[in-house]
Amino acid sequence: MRPELGLDTFGDIADDADGRPLHPAVVIREVMAEGELADRSGLDFFGVGEHHRVDYAVSAPDIVLAALAGRTERIRLGTSVTVLSSDDPIRVFERFSTIDAISRGRAEVTVGRGSFVESFPLFGLDLQDYETLFSEKLDLLAAVLQERPFTWKGSIRPPVQAQLIQPRTESGRLTTWVGVGGTPQSVVRAAGYGFPIVIANIGGSARQFVPLADLYRRALAQAGRETLPVSVHSPGYVAATDEQAREEFLGHFTAYMNVIGRERRWAPMTREQALAQTGPEGAVYCGSPETVAHKVAATMRLLGASRFQLKYSVGTLPHERRMESIRLYAAEVAPRVRELLAG
Repeated sequence: MRPELGLDTFGDIADDADGRPLHPAVVIREVMAEGELADRSGLDFFGVGEHHRVDYAVSAPDIVLAALAGRTERIRLGTSVTVLSSDDPIRVFERFSTIDAISRGRAEVTVGRGSFVESFPLFGLDLQDYETLFSEKLDLLAAVLQERPFTWKGSIRPPVQAQLIQPRTESGRLTTWVGVGGTPQSVVRAAGYGFPIVIANIGGSARQFVPLADLYRRALAQAGRETLPVSVHSPGYVAATDEQAREEFLGHFTAYMNVIGRERRWAPMTREQALAQTGPEGAVYCGSPETVAHKVAATMRLLGASRFQLKYSVGTLPHERRMESIRLYAAEVAPRVRELLAG
């Protein structure tokens, strides 16, 4: 299988020339330009995440992806992630099967619980139902994805008795992944439904996920299912040299992590700690094309992954640098990764 190289963004809000946060509308237009560049550059996947916070511009990734579907030719378009717990699985299918029609079969959706919980109070949901909401809605989504009449009953959402949900996909199956962050029950559940997984590594070595990837494959086998793809999502940045990449990236990355850290009561991240994350055992893929390519290839080999998704927008990293990072990732990192994995 040809290794796939993709990109992810949350529409992180950068600053303007005067140091003030850009308007979210400007950021969304920048995301559009970044997605178009990814397509022109020959990358395999472009993912847009869903958030409902002041530091991210994208709350409705399906709208952004629908617009990109009409302005791109070949790249696959998906989410990173759709917060299924606070959405309706039937509406999720309807929106993404519509994008699939517009894009002529290039739509994907990655569902998950998300790394933040702001959507729960925003949409009137009880955080005490956190686990139940996701497990029941994933079960309903699995029924919807069969694209045939079904009945379904859970404990929170009203029961469903439905005929065909429209529009149906032309292929008969909407590509659907489950985003996982490290819990064994998440990968076992995904395997039980026959969903491929995206492993989100935002801190530490990819090596920590080897048992998880192995468990997923064992669970697939025990369920009598064929081997399914595994993807990896991690932050990173590509520049001409390692030194340039670190100089341009680390300040934005450290500030971004410290914003999240204050909310979660983490100790402040130092520059030395951030720098360690860019090393061989860190979660950040930052450096020259050769450095990043070797680290990506090593991760994909280690986890048996068929796709790598670089989260290229981090905090206030400006659009111009993101665009250059995308160019280098597509022109130099992607072909080098494939060469390394073929060797």
